[in-house]
Amino acid sequence: MRIVIVGYGRVGSRTARVLDEEGHDVSVVDNDHVKVERARDRGLTVVEGDGSNPSALREAGVADAEAVGAITGDPTVNFEICMEAKDETDCRTVMRISEDFHQEIYDEFEAAVDEIVYPERLGAAGAKTAMLGGNFNAIGDLTERLQLVTIAVDDGAPVIGDHVNDLSVEGGRVYAHGRRRGPLTIPLPGTTVEAGDRLAVLAETDRVGEVRSEILGEA
Repeated sequence: MRIVIVGYGRVGSRTARVLDEEGHDVSVVDNDHVKVERARDRGLTVVEGDGSNPSALREAGVADAEAVGAITGDPTVNFEICMEAKDETDCRTVMRISEDFHQEIYDEFEAAVDEIVYPERLGAAGAKTAMLGGNFNAIGDLTERLQLVTIAVDDGAPVIGDHVNDLSVEGGRVYAHGRRRGPLTIPLPGTTVEAGDRLAVLAETDRVGEVRSEILGEA
């Protein structure tokens, strides 16, 4: 998938890195020169500029993107970015919020974009678990061994026409499926794979590349 990430801070950089490692075509937009150089050092395609400016989004390839992530630390800017992206293309839009809003404002955001992410809420859940005596590190230990990846099915992939629930790949398991730009859901019996579909696969971390290659038929 071609994905544009706006904001290369703590959350945006990790998101871009994971997507890049999964083999997606990632472009980053940021107006901080230090962050831009950091992204370039990782080998990412980078546009230095204001992500809420349509010209910066166009330079990053938004017209061909399947998803845009507005992940700066400013929710208002993130909303503007998503609206600009919607004006340019019908791609999936995801915006980060970093604080609680009045319900009517949150409802406006939720109605206008495809998904809202709130990273701080996950951190708070981890802190609560730790303080109540739970071992939140167990999740971190698990994610070192397993990784949830999303794979876009290209034309000609050998799994096209197969039933999603029957897919078997060594080192991984398909957990969810979605049509092009649609939501990922648990597949119903009889659902078959079509070109452009997305598969969510739980794979052994050191075998992600092999699992991806087997699904896509890459040598």
